Amino acid sequence: MKNVTVRQMRVFSEVARHLSFARAAEALHITAPAVTMQVKEFESQIGLPLFDRRGRQVQLTTVGEYMLADVRRVLAVLKDAEDTLARFKGLTGGQLVIGMVSTAEYFVPRLLAHFRAEHPSVDLRLKLANREQLVQLLHRAEVDLAIMGRPPRELATRAEPFAMHPHVLIAAPDHPFTRMEEVPVRALASEPFIVREAGSGTRASLEDYAREQRLDLRFAMEMSSNESIKQAVMAGMGIALISLHTVALELRQGLIAVIEVDGLPVMRRWHVVNRLAKALSPAAEAFRYFVLERGEAELAALFGPAPRGAQAA
Repeated sequence: MKNVTVRQMRVFSEVARHLSFARAAEALHITAPAVTMQVKEFESQIGLPLFDRRGRQVQLTTVGEYMLADVRRVLAVLKDAEDTLARFKGLTGGQLVIGMVSTAEYFVPRLLAHFRAEHPSVDLRLKLANREQLVQLLHRAEVDLAIMGRPPRELATRAEPFAMHPHVLIAAPDHPFTRMEEVPVRALASEPFIVREAGSGTRASLEDYAREQRLDLRFAMEMSSNESIKQAVMAGMGIALISLHTVALELRQGLIAVIEVDGLPVMRRWHVVNRLAKALSPAAEAFRYFVLERGEAELAALFGPAPRGAQAA
């Protein structure tokens, strides 16, 4: 393996993360044939297949699973070395990898744009995942900082709140609930709910609310993106609890209505999170301070002040 390159390891790790050559190419901003070539060269160096390819389906072989663990350790050590050098050089550049839950994609790019304007030499990378996946990225040191709602309990982290994060109940504008001043909590038990996948923070917020209200809700459909949930709600397929930060545009255009129910909105907080075991690079430290100092104002500029409602949890 003496001729294996860092590029080959990074491409292999990305394909293994997505189990897709095409999605890995998108994440790495290179072509799919280039991804295939790098993986083939890596496989030729070790003399064994890393992936089992069956049509469009891609799975790691047993060798690939073992190799992935070693490659991730190597890449984490290299990133630590880069961060150490960056601390000696000061904030003149360096790579910054930000992880975020999918709900945060409605405002994090704006934060990054303003941060880049002040620090143009920093190489910014963004990784999108649900909460469960983001915790794993933190654990494997594949992201420097994470923007998320519920901080992980599984890891020793520093989680600092920077803004309120309301979750509201939404329905189609012609839903009978929209004609009621306040919907009785018990009426929710008979409604079909459209929910995020298990492991997402949005799903956890709904389940917490149901437990607090002692509700047995009917989950009619599970979807893996906020956009899919909004489309289903607009089509009249059910109601949903969702981050207010994901529906600002639809509310302004009258495509979705917020339903008033006792105990709602569920008020959470946005956090910027990093592992305590990993020292932050100057770029990561600068972005952390940027989010803590300006994150709340940036969200207020985008979505308005947080609504009054239930106590923050």
